[in-house]
Amino acid sequence: MNTLSRTGDRTGDRTGYRAGDRATARAGLLHGTTWLVWRRHRGTFLVGFAVTVLACALFAYQRPTVMDFLASYTERRASVARGDGDPLMKFQNAFSSMFSWDTSLLLSVPIAFGVFLGAPLIAAEQEQGTLRLAATQSVSRGRWIAAKLAVPLTVVFVCTSLMSAAFTWMWEPAHELAAFGDWFHGGILETTGPAPVARALLFTVVGIAVGMLLRRVITSMAVAFVFCYGFNIVWEAKVLPLLAPLRRIVFPYDAEVTLPDGAVNMDAWLATADGRLFGIGTCTDGDTEACRAKLGIVNRAIDYYGYDQMAGIQWLDAGILVALAAAVTVFIVWRARRRPL
Repeated sequence: MNTLSRTGDRTGDRTGYRAGDRATARAGLLHGTTWLVWRRHRGTFLVGFAVTVLACALFAYQRPTVMDFLASYTERRASVARGDGDPLMKFQNAFSSMFSWDTSLLLSVPIAFGVFLGAPLIAAEQEQGTLRLAATQSVSRGRWIAAKLAVPLTVVFVCTSLMSAAFTWMWEPAHELAAFGDWFHGGILETTGPAPVARALLFTVVGIAVGMLLRRVITSMAVAFVFCYGFNIVWEAKVLPLLAPLRRIVFPYDAEVTLPDGAVNMDAWLATADGRLFGIGTCTDGDTEACRAKLGIVNRAIDYYGYDQMAGIQWLDAGILVALAAAVTVFIVWRARRRPL
């Protein structure tokens, strides 16, 4: 008995994981394979949590300054509609670079998760040969891949949810002024609400899938970066405009019109009485009045998105991205269970 105890102690000392530690691990939230996944990648997870804490603290620090500005100019916010730049231009001078930096940070977070967490997650195991050791253990391959996906995706979900909530809390009171009130472009749409969470989950599982297929960490990280960066560009240009119908306001050519508060001007047209549209650059040379009379142009038209459409666009966007992430996850599980890793 004493010999067995001493042997067990020596074995525990070599591995750094004694029987007491095993009992503690089993009793906690992380145990078994989930504990091993956490242990294996805890450095990356802790960096993610640290960035989250710092980002949330930054947004909390910035919000009082924004609120003080809004309180000072509440009675003059009607001047935005008159276009005299006060307080609109004053806000840009004070906060434009701040919001630009914040959105750049939040746009990079999903890409960072895909490149630095997703791509090496399985590729590193394959490249270093530790995956063969895992395959010899009593844990089934399905249970192993489930833990390998569940732990990092939970970390990604928590981190991006907290950062998105903090930034939305800071930005929303100033939505009519930040980025000149243009929430559709410049990253606001992708960095508030559920959008960054869904994008981070998709990029992470895509990184995992790329790493599983390529089996090399550096190559997988490079491919994941190219995919995530290109995906953002194409998605913003081609998909987001399709997620809600444009609204159009038509008014006499010489009249002035004010869009609803928080609306984003997407396009402008010249229009005839029967609704035919011409580009805004039509009849800009020579006798413009004669040109417009010849074409029958008597109105102008503006296509826009209302601020009340923003949430619907974001949730539909998030739903599509989560569905894509689920499809990639199914592929990863199928590949892990059916093919050699």
